[in-house]
Amino acid sequence: MSIKLIALDIDDTLLTSQQKIAESTKLALTEALNKGIKVVLCSGRPLAGVDHYLDELGIDGDDQYVITYNGALVETASGKVLSRKTIGNPDYRRIVKFVEAHKMQYYVLDDDSNVYTSNHNINRFAVIQAWENGAGIFVREPDELADDFEIAKAAVVGEKDVLDQYEQAIKDEFSDEYYVVRAGANFIEIMHPDVNKGKGLTTLAEILNLEPDEVMAFGDEKNDLPMFDFVGSAVAMGNGSDLAKEHANYVTDTNDNDGIAKALKKYVL
Repeated sequence: MSIKLIALDIDDTLLTSQQKIAESTKLALTEALNKGIKVVLCSGRPLAGVDHYLDELGIDGDDQYVITYNGALVETASGKVLSRKTIGNPDYRRIVKFVEAHKMQYYVLDDDSNVYTSNHNINRFAVIQAWENGAGIFVREPDELADDFEIAKAAVVGEKDVLDQYEQAIKDEFSDEYYVVRAGANFIEIMHPDVNKGKGLTTLAEILNLEPDEVMAFGDEKNDLPMFDFVGSAVAMGNGSDLAKEHANYVTDTNDNDGIAKALKKYVL
């Protein structure tokens, strides 16, 4: 069965270690698009943190798609929301109460790419997220926000050794009711229980009437595993985690050594 949709994680997959899209990747994805294959960025980032990569790849309009917030939103490339799963205000308040009590640094994102935190000493990873969105940071306590304020994602952030100490406590508190994932060395993310990249991709495949065997996914980390479990062809980057490689059908070269282009030329183009 031929591949009709290519799903791509962004950080450490689509992007090189220099935070650029390799020229080989652009050429291969352009060839795929020209063949009528959907190219779908599937990221923990919000739309504002993805837009410029969509522009760079020439992905636009309501017949192209993007999966953001690890699957909380499935949207067209022009921003039309097809599926939305957010965390309501009482649960948002519960998360903030827990992280504040444990003196954790964090931020939350609403479904319009805005970054909020009640931390006054703002962690550098929250700053990076806001910079990626081309936005600032709203420093607010829950009581300063509307009673119907909802979030698409919460992220506890910090240096790897700090998050190593926090991870189990966060999972013990929230895993029974939310989707909790260590999205990278510096992020532990909390989302709606029906959210992950695999479920977002499943939703999009159903909308497009595609079978899993018609979908290929590229990724490198734990939050890519649900996507790998859904698709017929899962490709782990050579720079990816051992866990990602174990869950993949294929392991390609690294993000700095044309890994995406090499896999697409071998299996798709």
